[in-house]
Amino acid sequence: MIAIRRAGSLGEVRQGDAVLHCHFAFGPYQDPLHVHDGRLRVVNRVQLAADADYGLGPEQDVDIASWVIDGALVAHSALFADETIGTGGLHLVSAAAGCRSMGWRAGSAGASFLQFWFLPDEEGGTPAQEARPAFAGLEDGGFRILASGFPEDDPEDVGTIADGAPVVLRARARLLHAAIPQGEGACYRTTPGRALYLVVVRGTVTLDSACLGPGDGARIDGETQFIVVASEDSVILLADIAAG
Repeated sequence: MIAIRRAGSLGEVRQGDAVLHCHFAFGPYQDPLHVHDGRLRVVNRVQLAADADYGLGPEQDVDIASWVIDGALVAHSALFADETIGTGGLHLVSAAAGCRSMGWRAGSAGASFLQFWFLPDEEGGTPAQEARPAFAGLEDGGFRILASGFPEDDPEDVGTIADGAPVVLRARARLLHAAIPQGEGACYRTTPGRALYLVVVRGTVTLDSACLGPGDGARIDGETQFIVVASEDSVILLADIAAG
């Protein structure tokens, strides 16, 4: 089953100079029809004005992945050194047992980014942060794993990551990215008992005869495979999480 969530139907939350468009209930935006999707708690598109800051906290027992659509961000928190993330880059903070505060500050040109909140499989633990640049040279039109909690996706070597290896989630989940050229398609396969949530970042795609544009989302349940075809050069993000 595929349920389409149009960009125009998303909830809107304003926090200072930040504007959030929310696929699921978040803060003052409450929607009993869109609470969350499996172990995926939040999908928000955040727009920041120049030099503006978006802050959260305290938070615990959640993995927050932020993927930069445009501009640059400086991620900062009470526990970690600042991380600068450019367009196409990913930042992950695992709040674990608790992080008093965390925030993302835009550069002088402003910034927009997508945030995905994953509920971990186990509570507690030590907070952690990771970041990756875009690694555009790895794009091949298919789905590439940006973040994963599956051991088989985890890089074996430690130290500086120079090959686009995924950041590590504390949930058995994946966050994936696909840059699909016009007229081409990308196929994704998963296992039974999973829930999928797809967000179109740029371009226009067709999914099971439905046309999706920028900002649209699609919840895919009970399917172990789908194909998305790009009507124009398109970028999409996909979360693969446990359905329960």
